[in-house]
Amino acid sequence: MIPLHMKAVVKTREGEVRLETVEVPKPGLGQVLVQVFAAAQNPSDWMKLERSWPEHDVIVGHDFAGVIQELGPDVSSEFRKVGQRVAGFLNACVSVEDGGTFAKYCVADAMMLVDLPDSMSFESASTIGLAAFTACQLLWQNQKLPTPLDASRYSFPISPQILVWGGASAVGQYVVQLAKQSGLQVITTASPQNNELLKKLGADVVFDYRDPEVVAKIRAFCGGKELNVAIDCVSVDRSVTLVTDCVDDCEGSYIALVLPVEIKAKHIKSDFTYVYTLLGKSISGKYTYPAIPEHYELGKWSASLLSHLAKKGVLSTIPTRVVPNGLADTQYWIDYQKEGKAS
Repeated sequence: MIPLHMKAVVKTREGEVRLETVEVPKPGLGQVLVQVFAAAQNPSDWMKLERSWPEHDVIVGHDFAGVIQELGPDVSSEFRKVGQRVAGFLNACVSVEDGGTFAKYCVADAMMLVDLPDSMSFESASTIGLAAFTACQLLWQNQKLPTPLDASRYSFPISPQILVWGGASAVGQYVVQLAKQSGLQVITTASPQNNELLKKLGADVVFDYRDPEVVAKIRAFCGGKELNVAIDCVSVDRSVTLVTDCVDDCEGSYIALVLPVEIKAKHIKSDFTYVYTLLGKSISGKYTYPAIPEHYELGKWSASLLSHLAKKGVLSTIPTRVVPNGLADTQYWIDYQKEGKAS
């Protein structure tokens, strides 16, 4: 039986973050109610806590994994079922309606859920949300690359090589494996201690991003072949400069970014992808977007793709650290990540 109230971590109108008792949300049109068994933490959590000043108390937390407990009035029981194991993400810490995942229950778009095999733990599955959907967006929102579903579906006329800067990041780990499963040759960067991890995910070669000769070594590895596509999973001034130096400055070259940093090269196009646009709703705040139907279609497609790969057993999740005391220590671990202590 679904209770009327639950524990949740909220940001109050006064700017405090605290554990409170709130009402369990009801699923609306196109939504399901999910009982949250694990919620993963992201940099977005502390960033939004610093930037947002809500008119009402709002629930914190973006990523979740759990079990569907109730269907919205228009959600078919043939499509979603009570008891189904799922994972996903929300645009949290924004409004009462959108909710958040640092809670016992959350409501989510029924089309934006990843179906989980029984073999995948909720803790592991909770890392799929923002990171994996961002990876899909970086790879396929603004460029026609092959996909794991059908690598021959698209033509890739320039080069089968792709550079993934910051491959050991959460987003980077999903980009590396999705790119490799799409038939691309994956060049990536990371600290040396993460080389084996990235090679297991499918990276063909891993370079130390701190090596002063990293650009020369990447270009030498390409052996004169054009490198036209890169994904910068760090997207700060230094990483963008290095990535730009690796990519050929010619028509058709493209760099996908996770933050809005300027690309100064003459011919290289770039885009900053904002994962919340995949949810199909308008967004206000620091980054403002209208609802973009094409992005929502990509979001639904990405959920289907990730479900397919998870069920096949070929979707590797991010290594996790399960922290004690659950929601009660949320502020401590948000500060821990903000201070750069999480690797």
